[in-house]
Amino acid sequence: MLTLNFDPFPSLASQRFILRAPALYDDEAFVILRSDPLVNQYLNRAATTTVAAARQFIEMIQANIATNKSLYWVITTKESDVPIGTICYWNIEPELDQAEIGYELQSAFFGKGIMREILPVVIQFGFEQMHLQKITAFPFHKNERSVKLLELNHFIKDDPLREKLEKEEDLSGQLCYSLSKPV
Repeated sequence: MLTLNFDPFPSLASQRFILRAPALYDDEAFVILRSDPLVNQYLNRAATTTVAAARQFIEMIQANIATNKSLYWVITTKESDVPIGTICYWNIEPELDQAEIGYELQSAFFGKGIMREILPVVIQFGFEQMHLQKITAFPFHKNERSVKLLELNHFIKDDPLREKLEKEEDLSGQLCYSLSKPV
C-alpha cells in the first residue's frame, strides 16, 4: 500500500520545462487554460471563466496536495514562470498502488512535443518516487493526440479495468489505458 508525502513539493524538470506547484498568482493563466474551448473539448468539465473561480480551483488543488490526495504540477518553460499547462496524478488509490494521470496544455502549445517530453518524467516519478505499480489514463476517444501520446509511452488499452469501472461510472466516449511498472 502506498504511503504518500508531497511535502516538500516534488518539483521536476525536463530539458525545456519546469514542473512546479500551483500558486495563487497562476490564477489568470488558469482562466486562459481552463476556459479554452479547444482544451475543454475532450474534458468533462465546465469552463473556468473568472479569476475567482480559478483561485478557488487552485486552493482546492493545494489542499489536495497538502493532504496527499493528488499531485498536481504546473508546466512552465525554463525561460518563463507563466503556466502553459498542467499534469497530475489524481484518483490515487493507495490500497491498489495506482493513480490516474491527467494533463492539459494551452492550445497555443499543441503539437510542439511538450507532453512527449514531460510525460516520461512524470511516469518515472510515479514509479520510482511514489512507488506506483499502475498508472491509468482515460482519454476521450476522439482525442487522437492524447491516445497517440499514451501509446508512445507504452500505455495499453485496459478493457478489464474499463469493464470494472463502467459498473460504477459513465465512461461514454472515453478509452481506458494503463501502464504497469516495469519489472
